[in-house]
Amino acid sequence: MIRKGKVIVAMSGGVDSSLAAALLKNRGYDVSGVFMRMHNKSNPKDAKIIAKKLGIRFKILNVQKEFKKKVVDYFISEYKKGRTPNPCVMCNKYIKFKFLIDKMLELKADFVATGHYARIRNSKLLVACDKTKDQSYFLWQLTQKQLAKIIFPIGDYTKIQVREMAKRFKLPVYNKKDSQEICFVNDLGNFLKKYIKVKPGPIITTDGKKVGEHDGLAFYTIGQRKGIEIGLPRLAEASRREAGGIGPFYVVEKDFKKNALIVAQGDFDKALFKKEMVVKNVNWINKPNLPAGRQEFPFRCKVKIRYGHKAVSAKISKLQTTKYKVLFNAPQRAITPGQSAVFYKGNELFGGGIIV
Repeated sequence: MIRKGKVIVAMSGGVDSSLAAALLKNRGYDVSGVFMRMHNKSNPKDAKIIAKKLGIRFKILNVQKEFKKKVVDYFISEYKKGRTPNPCVMCNKYIKFKFLIDKMLELKADFVATGHYARIRNSKLLVACDKTKDQSYFLWQLTQKQLAKIIFPIGDYTKIQVREMAKRFKLPVYNKKDSQEICFVNDLGNFLKKYIKVKPGPIITTDGKKVGEHDGLAFYTIGQRKGIEIGLPRLAEASRREAGGIGPFYVVEKDFKKNALIVAQGDFDKALFKKEMVVKNVNWINKPNLPAGRQEFPFRCKVKIRYGHKAVSAKISKLQTTKYKVLFNAPQRAITPGQSAVFYKGNELFGGGIIV
């Protein structure tokens, strides 16, 4: 078999990264597996088993110090400021791809690979074939220099196909349950209360009525429905309508001067929707190609305002070097400061930034 080069594969012990390593070895690459120990919950057991079964080299990198500084501390700091961060984006930028590429250079390898559901074609970052599992949203911080060295082996397959292939490769993790939560957090509320002081205040409706008390603005996010302690009777839906209610309450604003949590009632209250937003720290993987004679901005594209959210039509205008205004064709629900806004045209991801 002709060797295609040396590749360093990030192996978490899950089915996606395990199959990524198996596919690359099967395609003729000289594969080394790397497990990144990021926090105390990190367990290399399954990754080590897979590496042994595949007959590939395996290393454990301890990145706990860097992970705490760049991801956990950032996560806590953002919540303290009233924003809702996306730790996976920062982990990909400062931990996973940084340390993978550093290890690639150290070992004189040619490529790095992960089990992300995404694709790279001709220096373009593309969404995965399985749109329900696509993880391109978390990768908007990548650069052209990094893309040239990255392989996403499972981006062309669906999750069902990935599990079927893992079973054919006789990988014992082929039916391992997917991780859904933030990897270093069990219970978000209890986690945050270890680091952020509880500062109760009033919950006020958009028309000025006090309806309850909150635990502290840091513990809530825009669009949140569950966990809001509203001081009104818990009525059945029919009874609530008879009493004049129009649905559940949602967080729409945080008034830090008054330490007040502002809520709106009903799924379609206009206070839940905004037609524009500002995005900062924008990174362009590729600038959009526009017809000759036109300026780069403004330009039209699709924008995702959270993972799992459908990309919707918008116009992007430049404000400063890395700050842009996004104007949506239609008002969007629960635009949340701290989350990532990611820009797409067709299947290509152009770039992204942080919602202000």
